[in-house]
Amino acid sequence: MRALRILLIVVVILGGLFVLVDRVAVYFAENEAADKLRTTENLASTPDVSINGFPFLTQVASGELDDVEIGIKGYEADTGSTAAGAPKTIRVDDIDAHMKGVKFSGDYSSATAATATGTALVSYDELLKAAKSGPTQIIPGITAEVVGLSDGGNGKIKVEVKVRAAGAEQTYPVLSSVTVEGSTVKVHADSLPKLVVQLAESRIRAITDFQQTIDQLPGDVRLDKVEAAKNGVEITVKGSDVKLAG
Repeated sequence: MRALRILLIVVVILGGLFVLVDRVAVYFAENEAADKLRTTENLASTPDVSINGFPFLTQVASGELDDVEIGIKGYEADTGSTAAGAPKTIRVDDIDAHMKGVKFSGDYSSATAATATGTALVSYDELLKAAKSGPTQIIPGITAEVVGLSDGGNGKIKVEVKVRAAGAEQTYPVLSSVTVEGSTVKVHADSLPKLVVQLAESRIRAITDFQQTIDQLPGDVRLDKVEAAKNGVEITVKGSDVKLAG
């Protein structure tokens, strides 16, 4: 019995040491991966990297990680714009990505995820830059401009359109749908105020309806869906064979 107790104690100690070594290893691996990702994607700050699953060391031995989560704040995405004065990048406040089946090279210089899903948040202030700035004439003597974006509820964006005529001005709230087409987020007014429609619907829609390209996200994940949320538009992203480094 004494020998059995000693054996059990040894097993418990060894098991505890293995867990400790495994957790220390994953901690250093997460930090190394975060630094590598920051360099590869030229990020302003170090991202959060979490390697899930236990044990970690057996995953390393196999050359593939089961589950990796990545969080990036303040990412500058390409807008694809070539127009003079147009912003070339758009700030994505938060990117949270969930990677599955991450294979890496023997020297850890490259890593590719079999699949990736996640979300990205673009604030309304940032998206507003895609709308026409400054008053635009819709008919002689009458101008309009988009002056604000906010959550309209039920997945809609409330677009505030200020109309000026004869020295007076009126702001109209316009509920708009937001969709994704390729790498572009599109905002389209569901309906316009009757007065505006009577005056010049096509011209006012050139102001209320706008779009913004969001390209070259980390790992070249692509836009999938978009919905208006409290603090901005929340975009669902996805990808396959997503290259994380190398």
